[in-house]
Amino acid sequence: MARDPAELTALGRRVLELEAAGVAGAATRLDGAFARAVTLLAAAKGRVIVSGVGKSGLIARKIAATLTSTGTPASYLHPIDSLHGDLGIVGRDDVAILLSKSGETEELFGLLGALQRLSVPIIAITGGPGSTLAKVAQEVLDAGVAEEACPHDLAPTTSTTVALALGDALAVALLEVKGFRRADFAELHPGGSLGRKLLLRVADVMQPPQGILPAGASMREAVVALARHRGLAIVATDDKVDGVITAGDLSRLAQTDPGFLGTPVTSVMTRAPKSAGTAELAAAALGRMERHGIMAMPVLDERGRIAGVVHLHDLMRAGAV
Repeated sequence: MARDPAELTALGRRVLELEAAGVAGAATRLDGAFARAVTLLAAAKGRVIVSGVGKSGLIARKIAATLTSTGTPASYLHPIDSLHGDLGIVGRDDVAILLSKSGETEELFGLLGALQRLSVPIIAITGGPGSTLAKVAQEVLDAGVAEEACPHDLAPTTSTTVALALGDALAVALLEVKGFRRADFAELHPGGSLGRKLLLRVADVMQPPQGILPAGASMREAVVALARHRGLAIVATDDKVDGVITAGDLSRLAQTDPGFLGTPVTSVMTRAPKSAGTAELAAAALGRMERHGIMAMPVLDERGRIAGVVHLHDLMRAGAV
């Protein structure tokens, strides 16, 4: 039945509010079981087996993917397939996360029995704290909801959102416990824009050293260097930066001193300027430039010598954002 835009918007808002309330409720109920579950996962010598049926199975797949991408090897195992040969991926050093809204999903019980026989610890994410699944699990995370966002309170909506959020909470807490770093994340995500952002270094983007002036140079020489080298001149001695002059410095000087061309660069330059390291993440250099309103800055090698120049626009074009 067709509805007007305002009513449709209200329906969408109701769904979001119900699901937000469901996640908020799960947060208030989070207790020591969560901490114990994270500890159990962190101590596992094997992998994490994640399973569920139907919509819970889809959420289980996502949780397994999130765990794997944040440094904890995990696999989704369909509970029916586990009874037809796929149980071979489960080892005695593994930990299992099983999802079921009611905790009474019959298709899950075959896998549940097999995990018990292998003495694999089980973490349950369920809305049924007194259910069969909850009773055999080592730790239970309460994913109960007051009502589904579905107007008939039937289609899994709020409940799957809460289960997904609990899975994310486990993954993020586990990430922190393991000390998983941005560099580790980059190694697992080498493709796409995320990989480029995390792996891109200043050395990959910088231009060769240019616009270098000796300490005895005058502003006449600086004007030429600024015009040729995108608004940045570097004053250096023995490949070490003494200071930098920008197009903005030139503009301000010209307004106050008509005879500025003979002025020594050392009286105009900014001493101890911001710089970047060759091995530094390009995203970090970009952030520094944005915070300080810098369009370009010198790049130094590990010995503090001038290795190049990095420009804000080059960083942005290279995908460091």
